Amino acid sequence: MITNTGQRTDIPAFYAEWFANRLREGFVCVRNPYDSHQVSRYRLDPSVVDVIGFCTKNPAPMFPYMDLLADYGQYWYVSITPYGRDIEPNVPDKHRLLDDVKRLSDKVGIDSFGWRFDPIFLSERYTMDYQIRAFDKIAAALDGYTRTVVISFIDLYPKVRQNFPEAREVSKEQRLALGKEIIKIAASHGMTVKPCAEGDELAAFGADCGGCMRISDYEKAIGRHLNAPRKKTARADCACYLSCDIGAYNTCRHFCKYCYANAEPAKVLAHSKLHDPASPFLIGSYMDGDKIHDVPQKSWIDDQIRLEL
Repeated sequence: MITNTGQRTDIPAFYAEWFANRLREGFVCVRNPYDSHQVSRYRLDPSVVDVIGFCTKNPAPMFPYMDLLADYGQYWYVSITPYGRDIEPNVPDKHRLLDDVKRLSDKVGIDSFGWRFDPIFLSERYTMDYQIRAFDKIAAALDGYTRTVVISFIDLYPKVRQNFPEAREVSKEQRLALGKEIIKIAASHGMTVKPCAEGDELAAFGADCGGCMRISDYEKAIGRHLNAPRKKTARADCACYLSCDIGAYNTCRHFCKYCYANAEPAKVLAHSKLHDPASPFLIGSYMDGDKIHDVPQKSWIDDQIRLEL
């Protein structure tokens, strides 16, 4: 099966020690975000977990623990955007981040690392020309370290509107103009652009609009076939295969203004104070009334020999 860590928070950046402890103990408990007493307990064992998916803005805190991941398949997405601390207050310096992702790619392999340049929005400071120049510069720095770059344009979810009220949607005309130029630059550096939940409007320019995290991407990362069960996607416009996620909402301390997973910063800070690196839960611990469900798990690896026809 596949275990995801990055749909709700940034575990490598802020909870690396906790995740290392979970790997050592071999299990993790996850509260249902809509029913706090419903708890899913997952095994963390390479006999049943074929791939661990990471999505982070700072992989470096996990580097001391990479030996604990040696027996797992891995796929890492690292977000590197052109924004400053006015938008991303606690994201590391981008020059340091570029060095760290190169180190990560060298550790896990080029097919196990993708770059995310998202979300894209436009403002008086972050103009179309600015976005294109920044993309070109980052793509040049990552030439030879990844073959995949994911882009998306800002979605104005309720939490985004609350924390980033000045944000505006990017028009179709702007999306097409930006997308066309980004795809051309990416290709010159050996990268394929995968739009995230953006439909197929950029396919005509050479984008791969089939989803940014498909079973085939995991298979390429680990070099093995996965006989994954059919699964509904999280959104109608999303083709990705998203399995269990062990994170928790309102726990990411990057405080990016465009974040869909955080409410107001005060709530994030309050949750963070409840974090215990030794707990089976990311936030807090067992509570009276908890109903623990041991999730059935099995490996999806299928090593049956296939003939190419």
